[in-house]
Amino acid sequence: MTTGNPQSASAQPSVQRHDPVWDQVRREAEEVLSRDPALAGLIGPSILAHARFEDGLFHRIADRLDHAAVRSDMIRDAFAEFLRENPDLSETLRVDIVAVLDRDPVCERMIEPFLFFKGFHAIQAQRLMHWLWKSGRRDFALYLQSRVSEVFQVDIHPQVPLGKGLFFDHGTGIVVGATAEIGDDVSILQNVTLGGTGKESGDRHPKIHCGVLIGAGAKILGNIDVGSCSRVAAGSVVLKPVPPNTTVAGVPAKVVGKAGCAEPSRRMDQILADFEEQAVDGS
Repeated sequence: MTTGNPQSASAQPSVQRHDPVWDQVRREAEEVLSRDPALAGLIGPSILAHARFEDGLFHRIADRLDHAAVRSDMIRDAFAEFLRENPDLSETLRVDIVAVLDRDPVCERMIEPFLFFKGFHAIQAQRLMHWLWKSGRRDFALYLQSRVSEVFQVDIHPQVPLGKGLFFDHGTGIVVGATAEIGDDVSILQNVTLGGTGKESGDRHPKIHCGVLIGAGAKILGNIDVGSCSRVAAGSVVLKPVPPNTTVAGVPAKVVGKAGCAEPSRRMDQILADFEEQAVDGS
């Protein structure tokens, strides 16, 4: 005997699922086409042809990385397999694109990083590279590292784990060594190096904790920690650990004061006040 609503399950109205991020990107795409139909060959295949944010983004990044040696469809297939094995990637992609909109004053629409921003694309490509590396497909990962460096001017070793909510402003010239780590909600500007100090082996690259802001041209060298919610001023050379909630500046970098706010990576304030200089180790 059945109870409840006699209407069969097949006759029940389906629940409409909404994706606010993808809905906004599609709306913006329609607006672009209404203003400039010449971009139909970009907007259609990258956005309007897809039902999901993930599929459109993978299509766009793979198209940018397309090469006779490894075609875009092979890269898209790898992205799709990555997503199937890691469904949490969907949330990470959306957190990353919202981070760009939140932190980049020149970015007014989600469609801009989705289609054009090489820093955003490089982050997502590196996520794929890291998964390939861990899955034992290291040559594919190293090929993509080389191709991403060529196309996006961002060179991150596939071994490097990335947090979510990352923002690479411009992206050009960012170099990250194999044993580095980058936590959640980190913002990195152009020409930043997270490198080693020579030919030492083993764990030899920086560990960037959550909420850190690294200014343009900064070099952070060696197996050192950059503490949560700290700031590294533009052009600095950091050779010693950086305490949390601290601003460092100079060559070599010294502590010049507190970070100035709870979330430096979101505030994106790179202006230094007249802080009293101290050695980076507090001495």
